[in-house]
Amino acid sequence: MSKENQIENDLVQKLIELKYTYRKDIRDRISLEKNFKEKFESLNKVSLSNSEFARLRDEIITPDVFAASKLLRQKNYFLREDGTPLHYTLVNIKDWCKND
Repeated sequence: MSKENQIENDLVQKLIELKYTYRKDIRDRISLEKNFKEKFESLNKVSLSNSEFARLRDEIITPDVFAASKLLRQKNYFLREDGTPLHYTLVNIKDWCKND
């Protein structure tokens, strides 16, 4: 096992000890985005089309740490394909301990 693999395994083990759930089913970007879409739709009680999700994903991805942290802490706005507004959050900011 390479040193990099050992560091990764040690980190995963530490996170498991801290009660994080290790998701073996999330192994690539496709499965990560699928999981995010499911969690987003559940949290915001909405169903997005694939094109809406792609547009939302592109809007929220930013290399700016300040902008990203701001998105996580507030309600945000997104215009749906049918012209209706969607006010959403990326995490449960009301009951933060219920985030999954």
